[in-house]
Amino acid sequence: MNNNRRNFLKISAAAGVGYWASNTKAAESTSPNEQINFACIGVQGKGSSDSRDASRAGNIVAICDIDDNNLNKAAAEFEGAKKYSDYRKMLDEMSKEIDAVTVSTPDHCHAVVSAAAMKAGKHCFTQKPLTHSIWEARRLGEIATENKVVTQMGNQGTSHSGLRRAAEIIQSGAIGNVSAVHVWTNRPIWPQGQGYDEAEPTPKTVHWDYFIGPGKMIDYRPNIHPFKWRGYWEFGTGALGDMACHTVNMPYMALKLRDPSSVEAVTSGHNGITYPKWSTITFDFPELNGRPACKLFWYDGGKMPDNALLDGVPRNGEGKVADSGCLLVGDKGRLYSSSDYGASFHLLPEDQYKDYSGPAETIPRSPGHFKEFADAIKGGPEPMSNFPNYAGPLTETILLGNLSVWAGKKIDWDAKNMVAKNAPEVAEIIKPSYREGYSL
Repeated sequence: MNNNRRNFLKISAAAGVGYWASNTKAAESTSPNEQINFACIGVQGKGSSDSRDASRAGNIVAICDIDDNNLNKAAAEFEGAKKYSDYRKMLDEMSKEIDAVTVSTPDHCHAVVSAAAMKAGKHCFTQKPLTHSIWEARRLGEIATENKVVTQMGNQGTSHSGLRRAAEIIQSGAIGNVSAVHVWTNRPIWPQGQGYDEAEPTPKTVHWDYFIGPGKMIDYRPNIHPFKWRGYWEFGTGALGDMACHTVNMPYMALKLRDPSSVEAVTSGHNGITYPKWSTITFDFPELNGRPACKLFWYDGGKMPDNALLDGVPRNGEGKVADSGCLLVGDKGRLYSSSDYGASFHLLPEDQYKDYSGPAETIPRSPGHFKEFADAIKGGPEPMSNFPNYAGPLTETILLGNLSVWAGKKIDWDAKNMVAKNAPEVAEIIKPSYREGYSL
């Protein structure tokens, strides 16, 4: 990162006084030199919206994708952006022009790409889940701190006023002490519980070696790229990794659901290639700074909480509960959200809370998820879902569930040392090894 440019961007944002501190927006700059220069790594799928967000916040000077079709499609939208297939070459050649990156690759590449960018002094916006493994999540937080860069994970619900309001209400004690959190999802919507399809010749437009990145090399399969990689252990994080950074986000913020002491999964079984067809996972959280011990119950693949728990939960026109939801059970009441992002919610029973106005605001409101990131680059307050303090610990919590899925047994967890005390066989899942040419 060019230090003069970094300082110039910060000075342009009203000397660091931002919306969280003053509730006023920093002055807009009219000088093109004060625009943030973005490089976007992964430009289709979620990468298409991430790159558009970046284009609204600054200039797209470089784009990178392992698929030439994706790259050319993005190049038509972002004229003048230099095209790359290898993010390492891009960072090497354009380091002086790039201020920040977006990382919207498959999960297994999140950590190595983000680490390389941050070590080069680039601010980093990375999609959820932050990483493919627990150790990577903690290490990215350390790298962000070491390099003093702005970071944000792409769990957009963090910035919704509704999610922050729900967290305030829970923290105020309105539903009492929460003993249980139930979260269910309609994922997976891709194949799981099967093996690899037959290998096929790699399309001429796909740079397969770059797709594999730090992972173990296998031959090209069309059921992996461009979307179904999510269901494979080598590349994705399954239904849990895909959605829980969204759907667990609200109770995580409200209750500081960090560092479980144990996790136990019941699944349809897996073959070490794809995640199971379904799973239910129980996380145990010890008392934390006055927050009583509680449990988190996760359900995917069509599994749902017991019907008795859903009594009184709002239904759709067919009388059914939403196929994705979150229910917090307190000793005074319940809070239910059918929004994946936690942006809307109901207090239950409704009669008990019909005149309830809630506590005063205690959590600053956001101008928008990506705008938090861009404003912080210019000297504003640190984004809520930054790597060291929020996104990293959330990702650690979520991915712990996959340790138990892999092992097929309860995991007793030493969070401080990132050790599964009763399952040394999952060490490679906690901290993976990489192919030559990739590291953190």
